[in-house]
Amino acid sequence: MGQVITIAQQKGGSGKTTLAVNLAVAFQRAGKSVALLDTDPQGSLGRWFMTRREAGNGAGLEFSTASAWGVSYECEKLRKAHDVVIVDTPPKVDADLRPALRESDLVIVPVSASQVDVWATESVLDLARRERRPVLLVLNRAKPGTRVLAEVIGALAEFEVLQAATMIGNRVAYAETLGQGKGVLERGKGAWTAEMGGLMADVEAALAAG
Repeated sequence: MGQVITIAQQKGGSGKTTLAVNLAVAFQRAGKSVALLDTDPQGSLGRWFMTRREAGNGAGLEFSTASAWGVSYECEKLRKAHDVVIVDTPPKVDADLRPALRESDLVIVPVSASQVDVWATESVLDLARRERRPVLLVLNRAKPGTRVLAEVIGALAEFEVLQAATMIGNRVAYAETLGQGKGVLERGKGAWTAEMGGLMADVEAALAAG
């Protein structure tokens, strides 16, 4: 049985879809069979996959969609046939998110380097705690050396939740490859190579720890 990773954050623009596609590509390149499940009505993950498919790169990834009530069924089906199932969720925290959390072996919460994102994170953590699901915080779009980043890191430490050792930088490459139906690892080597390799290792360690 495969493992389900749900990416959730109340605030829009936190980079949920960016993390979903890049983790999917990273796991695929590491030899894992990967399925993507889009539960966000906005459908950004589906657009990425269709762009990828139209470019002839769709092989090796399975894509599915589900509304809140269908998440459990889809996750159960997909995890039987894949090593990793990655679920992208809408930018809100309500009862609709709970089915995805219940199916999750790990909940990844991306946090951009701003105090507003920190505030938005509290409700996601509270819901995950109620469902007794392990959480991994991931700092996204980080600008090393800035005061705001240091403040956000300090604020997140107060949550006493596992935080990824790897920070994802604020790089144009992530946005550009997303629009091309690719992951950054398919662009060739760059600063993102170590970032995605490190993040995948952080995620695997969190999954192993349960």
